[in-house]
Amino acid sequence: MIIKKFTAKTEKEAVQAAQKELGEGVVVMNVKNVKPKGFLSFLKSPMVEVTVALEEESEKYTAAVSAINSVIASSQNREAALAKSAPAGEEESSARKENSAIEEKLDSLQSLLEQQLQKPEEEKDNKEPEEQKEETETEKFMKLLHHTMLENEVEEPYANEIINEIEQINKPNLPFDYALANIYQKMILRFGKPNGITSASNGIKMVFFIGPTGVGKTTTIAKIASKFKVDEKKKVALLTADTYRIAAAEQLRTYANILEVPFRVIYTVEELEKAMEDFRDYDYILVDTAGHSHQNGTQKDNMSNFIHSVDDKVEKEVYLVVSATTKYRDLVSIADSYKEMADYKLIFTKLDETTTLGNLLNLRLYTGASLSYVTYGQNVPDDIEDFNAQKTVKRLLGGKN
Repeated sequence: MIIKKFTAKTEKEAVQAAQKELGEGVVVMNVKNVKPKGFLSFLKSPMVEVTVALEEESEKYTAAVSAINSVIASSQNREAALAKSAPAGEEESSARKENSAIEEKLDSLQSLLEQQLQKPEEEKDNKEPEEQKEETETEKFMKLLHHTMLENEVEEPYANEIINEIEQINKPNLPFDYALANIYQKMILRFGKPNGITSASNGIKMVFFIGPTGVGKTTTIAKIASKFKVDEKKKVALLTADTYRIAAAEQLRTYANILEVPFRVIYTVEELEKAMEDFRDYDYILVDTAGHSHQNGTQKDNMSNFIHSVDDKVEKEVYLVVSATTKYRDLVSIADSYKEMADYKLIFTKLDETTTLGNLLNLRLYTGASLSYVTYGQNVPDDIEDFNAQKTVKRLLGGKN
């Protein structure tokens, strides 16, 4: 694994520099602002430092791993190990920098895990000495990672899959911070990049929001509409097909009035087509839909017909809005039900109301659907952001944001 830092004026420029040097397969592991150094540094603008990782299978990768292992060996054997196995000069310096990047990136997680690894002897199982099999530090560490994921409500099959994958590529006696870097990268890759709403290649983009009642669908639409209208200066129209809940329609109407954007209640496919024609010069039409029981077949069919009525007429996207506080078994049932209507991307709400984020990974792996946005409060237009894989993985591994 190659771990390297890149510094630029913006995060985007730093990532582009990393991709140019190392390739498109790099994974962003950390982003932080850094102050300029040197003479007249106070006159210089702040910079952004991005730490990236790249996993390779080549001989060059094997050599880099060997160098990292030598650098992060135990303190009492450090000098001997370096003299024996680490390349001299620039290669040794490079290995030290790579290791420093790992330690700086994951220091808070590693400290937490080390503390739990160093539990008193009396806490161990009361087995006879001959029955005990002494575990290596890496084995203890992998067990602790597995336990931490389960505590964060990652489903056991997914946790097992991740741990087994890391154990297969780890070599004997590898330091556990190398294992931590590996598992961190693998989990980020499983989440993938956030996939939010994009503009149409031509004309308007129709965006449908589906999901059960009570998850904050209407408020989420208002937050997204505000982002487009205020921050990006786009032309936005709001529609609601939720004719069952008058309060929801009135709530969206209020947001539309505040944002000074058009609003309509839609009862039929014909009214939806009329709105498309009236707002053909707009950038986005955001459509709120009625939450319903995912066990009601008639409602599902009506919703599906409504969503697919715009096929071949405009570009559309569909977002399933679910709460992070919902039990995983119920999320599976909801996801399966709505999958029969349309392919969708995921929005998770109410992250501020839960201490565990395992369901984000669970539903991502179960459905294969991309994660787009997360919300963490009722404030409009605040309390929403693009899904952040790095931040989420830190939480799942026991770290703090």
